[in-house]
Amino acid sequence: MCTSLQYRDANGAAYLGRTLELQMELPYQLVFVPAGVPFTSQAEGTAAVAFTTKLATLAVVMPARVPTADAPLEPGDLKPLEGMNEAGLTFSLLAYPSVGGAQHVADRTKAVLSAVDLGSWALGQFSTVADVKAALEGLPVILEPLAMLGGEAPPVHFVLHDRGGASIVIEFEDGVGRVHDNPVGVMTNGPSFDWHLTNLANYTFLSNIDQPKAQFGALEVQQPDSGIATAGLPASNTSVGRFVRAAYYAQFAEKADTPDAAVVTLAHIMNNFDRPKGITVDAASGGESSALSRLNPNPSEFATEYTSWTNLSDMERGRFFLRTCTGLNYQMIDLKALKAQADGVRLMPLHQLELGAADATATLLAAKV
Repeated sequence: MCTSLQYRDANGAAYLGRTLELQMELPYQLVFVPAGVPFTSQAEGTAAVAFTTKLATLAVVMPARVPTADAPLEPGDLKPLEGMNEAGLTFSLLAYPSVGGAQHVADRTKAVLSAVDLGSWALGQFSTVADVKAALEGLPVILEPLAMLGGEAPPVHFVLHDRGGASIVIEFEDGVGRVHDNPVGVMTNGPSFDWHLTNLANYTFLSNIDQPKAQFGALEVQQPDSGIATAGLPASNTSVGRFVRAAYYAQFAEKADTPDAAVVTLAHIMNNFDRPKGITVDAASGGESSALSRLNPNPSEFATEYTSWTNLSDMERGRFFLRTCTGLNYQMIDLKALKAQADGVRLMPLHQLELGAADATATLLAAKV
């Protein structure tokens, strides 16, 4: 469904890559929110949490309602799926089918943050993962049922990274929210995050060093090509397989020595998690969480998950790169430039980035010899 990983360059700078996979396209929007914008988050039956953004933020969001001429979308209606703020903190929402159980809040007289506003709350106010962790200690968060999901709680979990390389995962399971430190900087979907960390112990044999020769009795064999080191990587697109592959690529990909080279390297890494339509097809009884399937306006007996969009975040330079499923190239949005020039909130449909491939025909025609 989704894969995210943190990559570090030769100078230790952090970059984040993530893909988003579903069985349908949703009305994704790209939003810039400057400092000084007020927000209110309220879970049903609880006191509201009010906050004002302190940091400029750029995010891919989903509207929580259908806008009308009389009631256009406001910042509070936009729920971040992926975002980065000017301090380099990133937020990612990924599918997590293991969500279940009633959501428990010890004292409903206290202000409670709805989990769908976690991205706006964290990105708008905090610079580091440590700041977010400290703030969460005194603030209950509830994963409340949503009408658009048929009254079910959204099957999601969250991962945050900062410029210093720190990372946490926030999950809700059996009605209880948990914050996990993320020492590998990788995230996919279910099972629970701590299960994935335990499972990595089954792959201690992995190395990026090819072993092209072996001896079997009197027979010596040799590989005719390079690449045998990856033979032990899981091949499936399951969340378990992708987690191991993401940890491998984040660990062993060459550490680029410049930011531009690092972004290109990260783009190559994320190509390993890009899924075209039809590669795996799910029967009606399988595939993504039934709650997420409710978002599909045209359900069918068989459906295929595919990569709707891929994001690269340059956390130091504040550059946000996006490629949609209908485009060949990444489009870059400079958060620092937006902060310097925009005089308010900016909002546009994500599909406006679908520029496709540049036509180099004229360039080649002009290159006479």
